[in-house]
Amino acid sequence: MDLKTVCSKGTKYTKRRRIGRGTGSGSGKTSGRGHKGQGSRSGYSRKPGFEGGQMPIYRRVPKRGFTNARFRTDYTTINVEALNGLGAGATVDLDTIIKAGLASENTPLLKVLGNGELTTKLTVRAQKFSKSAQEKIEAAGGTVVLLDKKGSELVACAEAGASN
Repeated sequence: MDLKTVCSKGTKYTKRRRIGRGTGSGSGKTSGRGHKGQGSRSGYSRKPGFEGGQMPIYRRVPKRGFTNARFRTDYTTINVEALNGLGAGATVDLDTIIKAGLASENTPLLKVLGNGELTTKLTVRAQKFSKSAQEKIEAAGGTVVLLDKKGSELVACAEAGASN
């Protein structure tokens, strides 16, 4: 360490490695490629998952069963207790929840769960409600609006009972 390397913020740009400029540079002669083999040749690129000819791990590990991961429906979930912070009489949907910072925007669908107590009267618009969430929203004087996957209104208030 010397005075030119001591800096509170560090260097913005690291110094470029000069490859193949003699043995004194630290990467002369073979230029960091080693001796012989594929890696030393020009145009070489290793496939992702290649393990030097050894049977790759994705082929060694057994694959069994069924997975629906590609086709599953993901919901942004929120509990009714988190909705207390929103103003009384407000209309709550996914956009409102994201703007309030109660959830991160990761899915286009919303599901309201029934953990906690709700004290404010709200109109909640979502694709799914748990039974307890629906009961707590209606007990607080609010309304439940069921939406389809595209976001248009399906059923309002009491008819949303079969939404689970």
